Amino acid sequence: MSFSFLLEGVDLSSLFSIGGIVLLFVFFYFFMIRPQKKKEKEDQEMRDALTVGDEVTTIGGIIGKVVSIREETFVLETTKAKTHIRFLKGAIRSVDVRIQDTLAPKLETPEEAPAQETEKADESK
Repeated sequence: MSFSFLLEGVDLSSLFSIGGIVLLFVFFYFFMIRPQKKKEKEDQEMRDALTVGDEVTTIGGIIGKVVSIREETFVLETTKAKTHIRFLKGAIRSVDVRIQDTLAPKLETPEEAPAQETEKADESK
């Protein structure tokens, strides 16, 4: 079977033009659109994992501790005077300190630490 009839009357320069446009679209997708969507997904996961007690920074530069969370908003405690400000979750730039990270060392009792050390020593033998 010959498919040469498909190329009859088609100029090669027009094929290269179309190919260039397709390559440009592929370039934009892999180097601009895809990384942006990945970043948006990571930001959404960060906002969904927000818990009371976390210290956050807003896009406006306000730093504080989360005191309550609702569906799309959260309340931030900002100063020693216990000033409360309500924000949309989309206003979070970053979570600076997670409450789980600060509580983890406190949850480990001194009695558990020597037991874990002896288990590690047994494993290395």
